[in-house]
Amino acid sequence: MSHHLSGPNLRSPRGDARLDLTDLFAFPASDAPGRTVLIMDVNPYAPTQAAEFHPDAVYRINIDNDGDNRADVAYSFTFAGSRTGGQTVTVHRATGAAAQKHEATGEVVFADVPVAFGDAPDVVDAGDRRLSVGLRSDPFFADLEGIVNDFTWTGKDAMAEANIFGIALEVPDADLGPDPVIGVWARVSLHQDGQLVSVDRGAHPSLTAYFNAEEVKDAYNAGEPADDWDTYHEPWTAVLQHTGDYTTVAATETLKLVLPDILRYDRSRPAAYPNGRTLSDDVTSARLAMVSGGKITSDHVPPHTDLLPTFPHLGHPHPTP
Repeated sequence: MSHHLSGPNLRSPRGDARLDLTDLFAFPASDAPGRTVLIMDVNPYAPTQAAEFHPDAVYRINIDNDGDNRADVAYSFTFAGSRTGGQTVTVHRATGAAAQKHEATGEVVFADVPVAFGDAPDVVDAGDRRLSVGLRSDPFFADLEGIVNDFTWTGKDAMAEANIFGIALEVPDADLGPDPVIGVWARVSLHQDGQLVSVDRGAHPSLTAYFNAEEVKDAYNAGEPADDWDTYHEPWTAVLQHTGDYTTVAATETLKLVLPDILRYDRSRPAAYPNGRTLSDDVTSARLAMVSGGKITSDHVPPHTDLLPTFPHLGHPHPTP
């Protein structure tokens, strides 16, 4: 899966779907030049496993705009209230040193915006920024049954009727830095016992599922991208050598595309994974080709057709089973 069930033993982090980062996207706005859309999805199979955002969590999208693999700009999303009483989201924008802390600090750019749990998305504008948060159709597509069954393809999209909680933010490019090349990653942290603990993080799709042993997933989710190469390039090289018959040199070059786990996006070029990521990019096939050394090139599942042409782009939610 893209980043669904990213805790140990194919479970959500801490066994809590509210804390489960599922996907991250970065692409240009559809109806205005010079603007970027950032989408962070959480809560797989919503709302059956969790009906609202976690009120003690900080959901965050980080931006590196100088190439040092550390956050220079960060948007933090925190939630208050409940689904039954009306849940709201507040968004902070931090820069500089404050962006490298996991707390929700900095300028408040949206305050107490209602979360949309119905069919229609609520889109709110604040100055030159746009926000939409709520229950949406899961854009990820993959033949998970075929992957688990030794790549015997079924043609079934495991996420065809699935929903997630989407956090969609549209900002002017100037918000993200002057250089067109940025790095993006997402994180979910939880306030617990007087501390803020990172429980999930990621950028590139389907890394932890293929590369991380169960016993290191919690440590990976708590880590910093700036440490990824030193920590993971050797064990991940061994994975590629096993799954795709890579040489050490070839594995090293391949892993440079995904380590550190930051999604690079050159805004002067068209967005298509791995340059950013759009909602219709076939990331499952890209990852299968990587781990198999090119032996498997596709799972033969097409993108979803329910995507919206305009912000927030995520499709209307499916009926709850």
